[in-house]
Amino acid sequence: MGTVHPGETAHPGATAYPGETAHPGARADALADRLARRRTELARERDLAPLPPVVRGRALVVPSGLLRRLAIPERTRLEVRETTPEGRVEVERLAMEAVMAAERALGHEPRDVSAAKVGYDVESRDGRTGRLRFIEVKGRTGDADTVTVTHQEIRTALNKPDAFILAIVRVRDGYVSGPHYLRRPFRAEPDFDAVSVTYNLRELLARAEAPR
Repeated sequence: MGTVHPGETAHPGATAYPGETAHPGARADALADRLARRRTELARERDLAPLPPVVRGRALVVPSGLLRRLAIPERTRLEVRETTPEGRVEVERLAMEAVMAAERALGHEPRDVSAAKVGYDVESRDGRTGRLRFIEVKGRTGDADTVTVTHQEIRTALNKPDAFILAIVRVRDGYVSGPHYLRRPFRAEPDFDAVSVTYNLRELLARAEAPR
């Protein structure tokens, strides 16, 4: 219920709210002021313009494979193509890197055991089951049509048929293709006096698959 001051007349149903005057003219003036202030705020918002972006830094993303290829001197690339002794070492290195990277990408834990001469080059622990995978790595140049496997490597594959993998990697001028994984690659043991056996590379690759 509003308060009626001296000299004023109370109107039925009229209520004076806190902060407002009961005089109709004063209230109209207050509303007009609010409208004017809002129009001014809207005008200022329309005048806002985005500032030009400020560059804080830059980043250059280069594929690791490109860096590796660029790091190979031109002389070494030529040697890889001509399969000289130095070139064969480079092919084997690139092939091992490709297989190790593929195993890590699958979530496994590979370990280079090539120096131990145990019938395979990489011992990789399955990241899910904990089982070991025994991988023999063969790096071949792009124009090669055969691959040679030692007597020990064949016997290891036959003794561990479910765990052995023959990984073939093609290398040409520092560019890597593969690895290509071949399970149960050999069907029979070599002759007792055979030091190594040479296989048709194309036939092996026809039975190979992507790493898994």
